[in-house]
Amino acid sequence: MPTEPSPARVVADADVLAADLLVGGPSRAALDHVRQHSWVTLVASDALLDDAEAVVSAVADDALATDWRAHVEAWREPVDHPDGDHPGLASAYRGGAMHLLSFDDRLASAKAGASLQGYVPLSVRHPRAFATLFDAESLYREVVGGSYPGPDRDPRA
Repeated sequence: MPTEPSPARVVADADVLAADLLVGGPSRAALDHVRQHSWVTLVASDALLDDAEAVVSAVADDALATDWRAHVEAWREPVDHPDGDHPGLASAYRGGAMHLLSFDDRLASAKAGASLQGYVPLSVRHPRAFATLFDAESLYREVVGGSYPGPDRDPRA
């Protein structure tokens, strides 16, 4: 059963998760917004983490991939989806995420958007766009209510 959609729920595709760890740049900037606010949730299925872990293992090494996996599992909210579903899209749908961060231009295309319309209120964005457009203050007012107190977590912890 899918979780009720919320703009404070975010999925990062496997490529974005791996880039956050290995490269930094827009992926790290985007995910830092998620990490530094306890009221913003990273949603990810085991299949999505499996894909990201495989990328980290292939590009770096198995030890780093294993350490990364343990860290991200403690941070993310897990979600289940049927085998064979696209891990990013399925995590977003089943986990009520309204944002999917991905480098895959096919997911962010007008055709994909039209296909998803009516099924799930999902914005697929490049991490750079998410990092640039993220407005913690207005999102806080919408999701939590009241005055935005600022970030409440260290994104490097």
